[in-house]
Amino acid sequence: MGILWYNGVVCTMEHKHERAEAVFTEEGFIVAVGHVQELEKDYGHRISSRKNLNKGVMFPGFIDSHAHMLGFGQNLLRLDISEARTPLSLLRQLEDKEKTLDDEWLIGEGWNENNFQDQHIIHKRELDDRFPDRPVMLTRICRHAIIVNSKALKMAGIDDTTPNPEGGVIVKDEEGKTTGLLLENAQDLIYDVSPALTENAMKRALSVAFNHMVERGLTGVHTEDLAYYGNFERVLHAYKETIDGKKRKFRIHHLVNHHVLDAFMDSSQKAMEFQTFGAVKIFADGSLGGHSAWLIEPYLDNPETKGVAIHSEEGLKALVKHARAQGLPVAVHVIGDAALMQTLDVIEAYPPPEGKKDRLIHVQIANHELIERMQKLPVVLDVQPQFTVSDFPWVEHLVGKERLTYSYAWKTLLEKGIDCAGGSDAPIEPPDPLLGLHAAITRRKPGETHAGFLPDQKLTAFEAVQLYTEGSAKASGEESQYGRIQPGYRADFTVLNKDPLTMEDPDELLRTRILMTIIDESIMYEG
Repeated sequence: MGILWYNGVVCTMEHKHERAEAVFTEEGFIVAVGHVQELEKDYGHRISSRKNLNKGVMFPGFIDSHAHMLGFGQNLLRLDISEARTPLSLLRQLEDKEKTLDDEWLIGEGWNENNFQDQHIIHKRELDDRFPDRPVMLTRICRHAIIVNSKALKMAGIDDTTPNPEGGVIVKDEEGKTTGLLLENAQDLIYDVSPALTENAMKRALSVAFNHMVERGLTGVHTEDLAYYGNFERVLHAYKETIDGKKRKFRIHHLVNHHVLDAFMDSSQKAMEFQTFGAVKIFADGSLGGHSAWLIEPYLDNPETKGVAIHSEEGLKALVKHARAQGLPVAVHVIGDAALMQTLDVIEAYPPPEGKKDRLIHVQIANHELIERMQKLPVVLDVQPQFTVSDFPWVEHLVGKERLTYSYAWKTLLEKGIDCAGGSDAPIEPPDPLLGLHAAITRRKPGETHAGFLPDQKLTAFEAVQLYTEGSAKASGEESQYGRIQPGYRADFTVLNKDPLTMEDPDELLRTRILMTIIDESIMYEG
């Protein structure tokens, strides 16, 4: 016996103008789509309940293709310093937080020097002056850099003579003194001595993340959390306990970081109804804001650096070959064009298993030659539309106008026939698909009225919605189950009070509400 969903507009996402009146679902799957009277006639004897959509607009469930769900929940529970607009206001936030602590580390999440007029990066001495006896760790918004004080450096055994670890940088001043800034793999030296999350703390973080995500219309997320919180089995257990398939239903698709791949394979983890596993996650470079994205040409504002290559070419080959030996695709973080070039070299030499596709994550700078190479490969690109509006205009000072002509080029990628999925990289950006749609369509921040950053790269509303529906499904290789409202697909839906596909003014997206988030026929959120 099933459910008839009626009194709404059903956007099947088969075609731009494809609409229906109602959907009949049964045992978690879509059985039929069409007119109410037809569905009543054909399936009336099997309809056990009827759900009124209250004139809402139903879409296939929105899926965030790239996030760190546990990290996002952790951010919601920790001190958020992402909105600090001056170094002094940030430091005052830390001082206020310290008053609430006992003997714990003082941890702040999300600093961004681009919010500061002078783009000042906090120095360890500023932390030492205020917190001489307590370890302090501040995570950058991109999660590719941290700032720590001398207490934390000492606990990690880092001093002025400590060499850079492979794929990381311990930043030092002109006199060779540590500044407290650590990039990429150098962060691990601090993480190794910082307090580990308990399983109960993980469950709390996942619970608040779940609530936040379903309230914003997400029915699932592709997440990468397994290598950062101690034993990965503890992390998976926390996920399974929290997303229990009863009180909380949510589609979790895990990427498996290469650091835990062998242990993961040895554990014989099995996919479950709300927990599936995908590609092997590998980082090829860092972030533009942290000057650690690996570029072919130097940074414009700092010609002495081209960023950070996390792996040598031989090192990356070894990781990809190992994934292939397990029959797995890879998901490679590539922001800079040099990182993308290295990665394409390797996956061209060692292609994914038959029928599977690799992921390229972010792909923020890709020249025409690199785009042509991607066209010939079985890849899906994980792009983050919100990065466009967060990174402009400051990113122009880093890479210059010429490189911007082939940067954040979502429209070009789609026109070249390359599959793209839409995500947030939460906690870097809010896991809010409506904000992602607005960014993809307008390429400007909410409240701005200009033509958009690189306006020729704007997506249509249909293209933007596809990123979070069919695009995300293709990224996980599940396009036969998710991404459209068709018979045989999963009964996961996002219901809005307005239709993005017919809006004359895309700013209406900022005033659009989530009416329902439906997962496995169950209403997980109703607004």
